[in-house]
Amino acid sequence: MVLVLVIGDLHIPTLTHDLPAKFKKLLVPGKIGQIICTGNVCDKETYDYLRTIAPEIHVVRGEFDDNTHFPLSLTIPHQSLRIGAVHGQQIVPAGDADMLAALARQMDVDVLISGGTHRFEAFEFEGRFFVNPGSATGAWSGLWNGDATPSFALMDVQGPVIVTYVYQLVEGEVKVDKVEYRRPDPPRETQTHDAGAGAAPRTEVPAGW
Repeated sequence: MVLVLVIGDLHIPTLTHDLPAKFKKLLVPGKIGQIICTGNVCDKETYDYLRTIAPEIHVVRGEFDDNTHFPLSLTIPHQSLRIGAVHGQQIVPAGDADMLAALARQMDVDVLISGGTHRFEAFEFEGRFFVNPGSATGAWSGLWNGDATPSFALMDVQGPVIVTYVYQLVEGEVKVDKVEYRRPDPPRETQTHDAGAGAAPRTEVPAGW
């Protein structure tokens, strides 16, 4: 079992000053094994804070990230599952299920994590699982009217099963919902990639600030 924090679109300090205090009380070291961040970390202090939460961190580059060491996409193997991560600027229109599915096929992943919309989503489509953790700070987005709801997700990876817990700050209180995904059995046929093709292999992103 691996507990994975899925978080992104923090926009600190450009659009907001910090994570909600009630989220920071939940995100303590020692419980989370890995972080997958959908980008828009924006400053080194926020990145360093995330590194205190888990021993392994993967970050993809958002449009407001100046750190060019963050890749545009990542593929992270988890036992029998392949998890892909992108910020989401590749998806037009933003959050479109068909475009997400096409990218998941291209990356040959079972699970695709994306951000950019500042709205949480978790759904199964064409046998794959799609997760958007939303904005952990509830940062403003020009895609929608009104305020964004601060949110992040914890994925409990157990072989071919992922139980995703979404945490949302609604009217000052943390609300938690659960979504479960089981990879179809038998698993999909995987594609063979030539060297240098497809998504990047699993690696921790260097700080490079």
